[in-house]
Amino acid sequence: MVSKFKICGLSDSAAITAAVAAGADYLGFVFYEPSPRHITYDAAAALSSSISETVKKVALTVDADDACLEAIVASLAPDMIQLHGSESPARVATIRESFGLPVIKAIKIAGRDDLANIDDYARVTDMLLFDAKMRSDDVNALPGGNGVRFDWNILASVALDAPYMLSGGLDANNVGNAIAQLHPAILDVSSGVESAPGKKDPDLIRAFAKAVAIANQQEHAA
Repeated sequence: MVSKFKICGLSDSAAITAAVAAGADYLGFVFYEPSPRHITYDAAAALSSSISETVKKVALTVDADDACLEAIVASLAPDMIQLHGSESPARVATIRESFGLPVIKAIKIAGRDDLANIDDYARVTDMLLFDAKMRSDDVNALPGGNGVRFDWNILASVALDAPYMLSGGLDANNVGNAIAQLHPAILDVSSGVESAPGKKDPDLIRAFAKAVAIANQQEHAA
């Protein structure tokens, strides 16, 4: 299986152009005000109009209410909605049905126990995303994009029936190992292609894309 990749937390046209040129399959846009990657509805609408339909747009939200989701859909016209908060399986199912869009649900991992409810989410979502779980006492932690990797051996030891997305501390230096060890369907990178929080670096985007391509070639040749 060839692993695809997503550049998340995009907020300017230069970064989007670099991501598309590098071969990104998905572009992620963060609608969460505390994040340095937060994008306004007006900015999303302006950027969305220039994005080719060959690339999937993903709207990332954190415990958003319906009014917020309606505004996101109206401005970005996303192909998928990514839920990165504490949304329950019931809430996920409601969003998926109400908005008629594929839904990605983030599962945050620190230990094997954090996988206990994945079956409940798998039944109501289109794809699961696995990210690092931050300490509850870390006041600076965000719901995602912290640049922290979890122990991939946790996933490797669990039989997962459906393709999934891998996030958390990925960059050009370790993404090849991620592909070799886990073979995820999609790799999701944000801080790993930034020169500063929220500032995407075209050179780092290209380096990440190159590392993914090399790893995919090696897997195919094996």
